[in-house]
Amino acid sequence: MTGRRRARRGEGDALREEILAAAVGLLAETGSEEALSIRAVAARVGVTPPSIYLHFADKESLVEAVCLEAFEDFDSRLAAAAAGREDPIEVLEAIGRAYVAFALERPEQYRYMFMRRPPAGLSEPTPAELETIDGLRLVIAAVQSAQRAGLIDPAKDPLVVTYALWCTTHGLAALLIAKPHFPWGDRQALAEAAVELAINGVLTRS
Repeated sequence: MTGRRRARRGEGDALREEILAAAVGLLAETGSEEALSIRAVAARVGVTPPSIYLHFADKESLVEAVCLEAFEDFDSRLAAAAAGREDPIEVLEAIGRAYVAFALERPEQYRYMFMRRPPAGLSEPTPAELETIDGLRLVIAAVQSAQRAGLIDPAKDPLVVTYALWCTTHGLAALLIAKPHFPWGDRQALAEAAVELAINGVLTRS
């Protein structure tokens, strides 16, 4: 039984953030979804499990919040990578590098975001998955800019081009996370090479 005092009025939001931070920390430390239990999070925060349910209806709601937190960080990193660049190809390259860097820095969060099996019967994207669209908008805008400049075939659907680039970058990120023991060599150099090859694959051929 915890000795933590009952939260005063107005402290609920702070406790929610503390719970979320504890969940993020547990996931990063253990790398296990099973370890991210309501009981484990409550113990880390110093509250009883029922206190968690005042802020999150169930474990799935807590997991969704963890994903949303990760997506906010993810989106801000991609936006920062694209900021200040005018050449659309440079924008795509910078976003690709930032994407892989995020995956390697926060591998367990990345698993939750892009590699976790969806709940049975899911028929539409979750709120966390919808956050992906923010990052994709940057890529779509860069692709469209490249099309206007004649660098990418304007007849191609920019969404299809974006998805193709995403699939390639995700494939690299997923392999680096799933097979950390493999002799990849310089991972940064590998990421740069993979991003460059993917972008070259969609460029207009002269």
